[in-house]
Amino acid sequence: MGNLRALSCFILLILVVFTTARPKSGPDQKCKSGPVDLVFLIDSSRSVRPHEFETMRKFMIDILNTLDIGLDSTRVGVVQYSSQVRNEFSLKTHSKLENMVKAINEIVPLAQGTMTGLAIRYLMNEAFSPGQGDRPKVSNVAVIVTDGRPQDRVAEVATEAREKGIEIYAVGVARADMTSLRAMASPPFEDHVFLVERFDLIHQFGLQFQDKLCGIDLCSESEHGCEHLCESTPGSYICHCLPGYRLNADGKTCSAIDLCAEGKHDCQQICISSPGSFTCDCNRGHQLNDDEKTCSPIDLCAEGKHDCQQVCVYMGPGFFTCDCNEGYRLNEDEKSCAPIDLCAEGKHDCEQVCVNMGPGIFTCDCNEGYRLNVDEKTCSPIDLCTEGKHGCEQVCVYVGPGIFTCECNEGYRLNVDEKTCSPIDLCAEGKHDCEQVCVNMGPGIFTCDCNKGYRLNEDEKSCSAIDLCAEGKHDCEQICVSAPGVFTCDCNKGFKLNRDKRTCTNMDMCNTVKHGCEYQCVNTPGSYHCICPEGQLLQEDGKTCGTCKSSNIDLVLLIDGSKSVRPQNFELVKKFVNQVVDSLDVSARGTRVGLVQYSSRVRTEFPLSMYHTAEDIKAAVLKVDYMEKGTMTGLALKHMLENSFSEAEGARPASHNIPRVGLVFTDGRSQDDISEYAKKAKEAGITMYAVGVGKAVEDELREIASEPVEKHFYYTTDFSAINTIAENLKLNVCPAESQGEVEVKDPCACENLVEFQQATMNSLDQLTQKLASMAARLEQLENQLLSRK
Repeated sequence: MGNLRALSCFILLILVVFTTARPKSGPDQKCKSGPVDLVFLIDSSRSVRPHEFETMRKFMIDILNTLDIGLDSTRVGVVQYSSQVRNEFSLKTHSKLENMVKAINEIVPLAQGTMTGLAIRYLMNEAFSPGQGDRPKVSNVAVIVTDGRPQDRVAEVATEAREKGIEIYAVGVARADMTSLRAMASPPFEDHVFLVERFDLIHQFGLQFQDKLCGIDLCSESEHGCEHLCESTPGSYICHCLPGYRLNADGKTCSAIDLCAEGKHDCQQICISSPGSFTCDCNRGHQLNDDEKTCSPIDLCAEGKHDCQQVCVYMGPGFFTCDCNEGYRLNEDEKSCAPIDLCAEGKHDCEQVCVNMGPGIFTCDCNEGYRLNVDEKTCSPIDLCTEGKHGCEQVCVYVGPGIFTCECNEGYRLNVDEKTCSPIDLCAEGKHDCEQVCVNMGPGIFTCDCNKGYRLNEDEKSCSAIDLCAEGKHDCEQICVSAPGVFTCDCNKGFKLNRDKRTCTNMDMCNTVKHGCEYQCVNTPGSYHCICPEGQLLQEDGKTCGTCKSSNIDLVLLIDGSKSVRPQNFELVKKFVNQVVDSLDVSARGTRVGLVQYSSRVRTEFPLSMYHTAEDIKAAVLKVDYMEKGTMTGLALKHMLENSFSEAEGARPASHNIPRVGLVFTDGRSQDDISEYAKKAKEAGITMYAVGVGKAVEDELREIASEPVEKHFYYTTDFSAINTIAENLKLNVCPAESQGEVEVKDPCACENLVEFQQATMNSLDQLTQKLASMAARLEQLENQLLSRK
């Protein structure tokens, strides 16, 4: 009991290690709580973010710094769990603090589900086992730190763990469920259950308990409320009761132990209770035996005071009834007995003949021409099958006395002579469902197999071609062309296959194809691109060169601020917006820019009329706060159409013929319908661009984008690559398309466009390599489809 009480001091010490108002405990200030076996059970589910896991890691290390670590004092183990359980180190692994700290810093989170019940069972069966370093007669303490609701049952296994002597402290953070924490923790809950809003507040729990950790006799210095006895423990106290009494659930008052009412006695009839003790007595008509526990009735049969002919049966004090020996029944006088003839009374189960063998006894016999079976009840005729007087090769079937017929074992059929048998070959008879090859395994048995280059499917009947290319069992450098069980190699467009029939060599595309470049052709792996002289820009045909002019547009950017984007990626999105702004001629009479952020709701960050310089717009973009909720793209399109392009928010009148351009940036599937307002936006004359990253849905992006879709739709798998998209976006509308207010730049001021051209070429080099790989894979799939046809 003393060791258990020491746990309170130990756990309270855990909760004060992060104090800031008072100096931290040094090596000479550690609380001596006695030998303790402590295991941390930490939640590493996917909802625990990396910086939160680092806080949990620091939480454990700071606790260790306050403990008296050693194999003969405090032993510590760490177990992490998610959808599975992983033992990081056991109670016997480390005896030094520095080794434990090193092991904790090397923990890699599992990042899966939240199977807390599974983890507690591991804690009970494995972590606190002698094989893992658990010591007998040393207190077992578990500290569970979690941020979510368990995905399995915890109440039953936690109860079982507590009944085995494990004291459980449950620390919940952020999204943790209080009901689940109480189901895990040991009572009283006010000492064992803690809940905070976020991980960096865990240290606050220790402040309220620091003054009562060590050395205070709370029995003498507080109003403890114990009814009988009070025992001080480190940092707490416990109430006890006098002999014969038991502590109530309130932990303070006592109740007399009624062993009789609790059934904790061995009296046969009557139990008389006193606090913590009892005496035995007997009912009326009985007397207490010498053992002072059992009772004996007054038995008239045993005393010979009856008139039964055969058997006297005791029925209670002063009562008896008569009975008869086996094979006899009691007469009407209920005293004398008569023998029972079961055959005469028909109380037998003989099939043919019953023979009386004495009172209550019989045996069976058979009529002439029959013999008694092994069950000694039924009869069987003397037949030819039993006596072997038949010519059946395998099975003789009795039909009647002197009559039989022949049959065959399973897998065989009876021949024309109706006596001999032949094995059944299901493969030869075509009675099978194998797709390719049937293998006879014996009479009536077969198995399926496949032709060379194919393997048997799980149904053990059909076959599938072995695709060595798809399985990666080839050594082709670029393209693998598959046939059942074999393969050949090929190369991507712009490459040729070497003599080893495996590797490929890049071809000089500029010298082998009609590239059509007006100024200069530049080779790239498997392809080429055209460039222009300084001061000129590559045109949309990718071959010719020309000068350029900027145009005026009203541009509204809709950026996705949903939870899936994550804060670090949202910063990349803002840089993407500012790259787009850098490519525009921003002024009050030139290009105007508005920004809208959306998640579960829509928020105008700034309208078209607010800023008139690129510097002001970029500064405002960097100040935008991340919303972090859902993905209502349809609602955002509606807001753009009805509000952002209104004259009230700075859009110029339609009569001025200033092109209106909308750009939607998203990383996932919309949670509402986009069709209606994507269509209405384009019908209203808004040129729509769609930019997608990561899990963005291509069909949705194409539905948003204006025609031709290929010039208004961009996608990349990684946020880090969106700068390439920003460099390649051409949002300026040609002057021929704008009949309104146009601010034309000096034709000589095209240096920035030349830089843009060179950056675009570098990006195209990277994209070309990716496209070549995708083209090779598509060509491979086409070849496979053609070979199957």
